[in-house]
Amino acid sequence: MQPKTPAPDDASLFLAWNRLRRPVWMFDPVAGRGVYANTPALALWGSDTLEALLARDFSNLSPAVQARTNRLVQVTASGDTVSEQWTFYPNGQPVTVQATISTVALDDGRPVLLFEAAPVEVEPAERRAVEALRYAPTLISLFHQGGGALFCNPAAFTAYGSETLAFADRLVRPDVADALRARALGGDHVSEVCEIRTAHGIRWHHLVLTPVPDPVTGETGLLLSEQDVTDRIEAEQARTAAEQKAAMAEARQQFLSDMSHELRTPLNAILGFAEVMVHDTLPERTLDQASRIHEAGQRLLTLVNEMIIVSDQDVIIPEGPATVVQSIAPSVADAPAARDPDNGPAVLYVDDNENNRTLVATILATQGVRCDTADDGLQGLTAVEQGDYALILMDIAMPVMDGVEASRRIRALPGARGSVPIIAVTANTLPEQLATYAAVGIDDCLAKPINMVGLLTAVSVWGAGRPEATQESAATG
Repeated sequence: MQPKTPAPDDASLFLAWNRLRRPVWMFDPVAGRGVYANTPALALWGSDTLEALLARDFSNLSPAVQARTNRLVQVTASGDTVSEQWTFYPNGQPVTVQATISTVALDDGRPVLLFEAAPVEVEPAERRAVEALRYAPTLISLFHQGGGALFCNPAAFTAYGSETLAFADRLVRPDVADALRARALGGDHVSEVCEIRTAHGIRWHHLVLTPVPDPVTGETGLLLSEQDVTDRIEAEQARTAAEQKAAMAEARQQFLSDMSHELRTPLNAILGFAEVMVHDTLPERTLDQASRIHEAGQRLLTLVNEMIIVSDQDVIIPEGPATVVQSIAPSVADAPAARDPDNGPAVLYVDDNENNRTLVATILATQGVRCDTADDGLQGLTAVEQGDYALILMDIAMPVMDGVEASRRIRALPGARGSVPIIAVTANTLPEQLATYAAVGIDDCLAKPINMVGLLTAVSVWGAGRPEATQESAATG
């Protein structure tokens, strides 16, 4: 943009200013160019002519200078003046002046900044300190004891859009601001992370509040330095939320596992013994009662399974009666025949529940299969080390040693004992639990409550050895 030729009134004013000994110049903050400079100002800026100075482009200001200029525009727009030190760098050489800045309107209506300057001598250390404060990205502010604003550097002005914002008005919670101010005035070192209202929305700032003497009045003031730590706080919040979600998921998983075990374990005995009674030689009335017990148990099992599945899928259970699928106990005659106990090793069943051990032993006895039992994983491990078994039925949730650890240790045994097929017999059948069983060498899983056909089929299939082991024996003749 080329400099605009001043109107006659402007020209008369400029002519009068040319007679002054102090530098006077005008700057258009929108165009980023000078508008006028008197002879002393030309000397201050190191320019030989007014035309050469007005031709300079000052639009590419640093963020700190841009923020400082924006503050001047805002503060002086209503007619106020600002008096402060400025350091300029004409031709790369620093020049420090005490400037009085105001906003004036040219004849064409443009508002521009009017600078009236007087050179001052400033010690190098002080000059560097002042410039460092103005260019520092840290937000620096000074307040009087009551919390009113006395000063803010350009970074703080950019963050809040005002240099008069009181300390309490910056914080989302004014009561926290009052408490922090009281602590600092009481001599405490105040270092806190707080929610702050900025010109860009709610942010998290790390605040350090320190009592200092006001260099103008000598009264005790409060120096505030701030760092925006929103990204770190949000990352910490996200990590905490993820950890809480993981903990909740783990607790929920444990609840489902416990609920599955506690509900299905008694159902195992109810359904199992009812099924044994249905296939036993009993009076017709007793058989009818056993059938009713078995049917009611199956309905309850269906509800338990649906409840666990729905809970595992984060689906809300709808109100109203649940759909009940009635099932009829399959005939034991449909199951393959088990091996003769006199012609091979027995089955070992490891379970801490006496009813479960009695039930499985009773069902296997109906097919002539001998079943040894153990009360926990450690006893089961000892039995395998000392005995000769064609198949191990392994409960999972047990005291002393659970089924997963017992299976892992059995797989570590040397020779044939370490390769005996293992079937998990458990109410814990969630997908991740099944993956854990497979990882330790468990071959198959029977879900509690068990039924006769499923149990006898599994014993018949796995009691003959692993399918791949059987095929390898046949291939080698």
